[in-house]
Amino acid sequence: MRDQIARYSAKLLADRSAIPGTIAIAVQDDLLFAVGGEPEATLAEQILGELDALALVVARPPLPFADLLIRRSSPESRQIVPNDTENRTFLHDIPFIRAEEQDSNLAKRIAGLLGGRKGVIVEGVGLVAVGSITVEQAYINYSSVFHSTFVKYLQDLLDEGFLFPGEEENFGAFRREWLLPLTADGLAFRSGPLEHREGILDELATVGRYTVERGLVDSFFGNISCRCGGLIYISQTGASLDALPGCIDPVPFDNSSTTGITASSELLAHRRIYESSGVGTILHGHPRFAVVMSMLCQETECRVDDCWKECPKVRYLDDTPVVAGEIGAGGLARKVPPVIAGPGKAIVFGHGVFTTGTEGFREPLQRMIDVENWCRDEYFRRLDRVTLHPASKSVDKNAAVEVKRGSI
Repeated sequence: MRDQIARYSAKLLADRSAIPGTIAIAVQDDLLFAVGGEPEATLAEQILGELDALALVVARPPLPFADLLIRRSSPESRQIVPNDTENRTFLHDIPFIRAEEQDSNLAKRIAGLLGGRKGVIVEGVGLVAVGSITVEQAYINYSSVFHSTFVKYLQDLLDEGFLFPGEEENFGAFRREWLLPLTADGLAFRSGPLEHREGILDELATVGRYTVERGLVDSFFGNISCRCGGLIYISQTGASLDALPGCIDPVPFDNSSTTGITASSELLAHRRIYESSGVGTILHGHPRFAVVMSMLCQETECRVDDCWKECPKVRYLDDTPVVAGEIGAGGLARKVPPVIAGPGKAIVFGHGVFTTGTEGFREPLQRMIDVENWCRDEYFRRLDRVTLHPASKSVDKNAAVEVKRGSI
């Protein structure tokens, strides 16, 4: 169990989703114990002691976005409801506890909230996520909360601008220091076409790892595939793209066997993309700025109730089509293939990016990087316009927000 704790603590650091020294993971198997920094480890052990679960993560994120979302919420609110697919599908909403509401019963209150949800924000303390049966689940849920609050905060900034003292300065530090340049420089790829099993498996694992290392996918989501003859080699459902050896399924293109039962939930979408475009490789990730920008819409008289799966329109971010569609065997398999054939790239509302390559993976990874960089540049262009011409706000500008400069 301690090796699992070490592994996922290291992943939180590699993801840059937690501050070093603030990560604590508690587990209860034969014994209940926690490993990590204090006071996080003590709190994690107290919370898990109140739950019928195996693992719990408590950590402070390096960005103050989750705390700022709490400050931006109405006084009566007790949860944040982002609209990205991770939140809608896996989290539903993210409950929080304000700083002024914390007392000696904090661990029991957090445990009570985790009885119905996978993650909680505790203002000034950090993010708390539970894993019912594995440490891996706790890590995934923490990562999903981090992703969803990141996306939600960036959305709110475009709507409202900066509201609190110190907020703009700390966002500037995020922009200059936390947000790294995104390139494919230094990455090596096999030349296509990819035609041999061992070479395909090795390249899928390598490019999956690149996708995670470049921050183009959060936690264990995203998928990757290669078509070779009558087979689609595709990552398994729930597999981490940076740990794909042993987690890639060779699935007959005609679906003539049951080998696809453990394949990615987007297998049908991949198959239909191959059928409609004749490409050889597909990559799907969740780069955050593309997710944010995909949910911006100028329609003012729309009658669609559920944009993320019902919108019938094709919009564009630069030359990249944006479509709505339910994940899994639902809308994505219908909506993405018709628009991706020409540009080799498509964005799904609130979800992520699909890119294709004719023979190898250099092309799809570069396309995903290009899409995310364009979305990043466009986001800041729009944000700068909002903050240069802010609308009047009803918020109390003197309300203090503690943002620890050293966190970024």
